[in-house]
Amino acid sequence: MRKLFSFLSGALCGALVGAVLVILLTPVSGEELRADAISRWEEAMREAQKAREETKKRLETQFEQMKKG
Repeated sequence: MRKLFSFLSGALCGALVGAVLVILLTPVSGEELRADAISRWEEAMREAQKAREETKKRLETQFEQMKKG
């Protein structure tokens, strides 16, 4: 479990550093950059919400099965 957490932490940090570098090195105006960053953030939040809901449903189903059996 510790190795998995370490891997995921490293992957998240790498993704964050990569995103910051892309933002800083992209030849786009400030307005376009802000609009793009906001839309990407909103999309990421929608995907996270969807994943959370799917995981919640899956875990609730597993919990009900464990209570029955």
